[in-house]
Amino acid sequence: MTTLKHLYQQIIDAMGIGNLSIPTTAVKFYRHDDPIPDQVLAHQPTGITLTSCQAAKQASLGDAVLLTLDNIGCVAAAISLGLVDQKQAAPLCGPRVYTDLMQDQSGLAETFEPPTPKDFTVGLVYAHHAAGRPEFGLFGPEDSGRFKDVDTAKQAVSEMTAIQPAVMKGVFLYDLDFEGLDLVPDVVVCSVRPVELARFIQAYQYQTGRRVNASMGGLRVVNSDLIVRPYLTQEINISTYCLGARLIAQYEANRLGIGLPFHLYEQVAQGMVASQTGYPFPLYPGAADL
Repeated sequence: MTTLKHLYQQIIDAMGIGNLSIPTTAVKFYRHDDPIPDQVLAHQPTGITLTSCQAAKQASLGDAVLLTLDNIGCVAAAISLGLVDQKQAAPLCGPRVYTDLMQDQSGLAETFEPPTPKDFTVGLVYAHHAAGRPEFGLFGPEDSGRFKDVDTAKQAVSEMTAIQPAVMKGVFLYDLDFEGLDLVPDVVVCSVRPVELARFIQAYQYQTGRRVNASMGGLRVVNSDLIVRPYLTQEINISTYCLGARLIAQYEANRLGIGLPFHLYEQVAQGMVASQTGYPFPLYPGAADL
């Protein structure tokens, strides 16, 4: 059993609910000068692209994914994860899941020019209606965009945590049963019900006495809020799932995300075991409603 799986099992056992399962995705970053093991390279998709939220969801179901600049399906996620320069003025080559949606609704067919990373960074994509760029919409001519104007979009983007400059060549998302290597992840992302989130926070606070401050937005939740923010700050973060996660990756209505640096995931596991008699999770209303 891997280290990650052992910690997960400690958490589940301490929560004391039979058949309880918490979708969990481990994330490992590889910088440009890091060797990527063959066991990881074997999970690099070719011929398709995936958004980071799709990759995280699939990984939690047992389908590990190595995201690179060649196969990531969301330009915004490529920026957040440090795979591309946020000011790059040329579009990513080839079809991408997110921009393919734009092309489909634009009616421009082969003349469609996808937005560049810079277009995302300066707010044109998320305020496409106000910017007069209808081709960047997702939901047809009535789509309001994600923000009321370009300045508001640019402000929001500036507060989305990103690994910049772009120093990463790969981001590996994998599940609890990945045993090709006993990898120690950089970040662990759990998809939890609110009642389970309460118990995670209680376990963490039992060990540390520290509160958890959540930073969340309506976009880039999986990549920016739940992966990159915990990676850079080395703190827990909590966020609701965003537009892409809900509509593209189909995250369930009763789930939200918690991202933990690995060392704090260890603390939660330890706290969950140590505090189980002080926080009787099976008695929480709805805890057993699986």
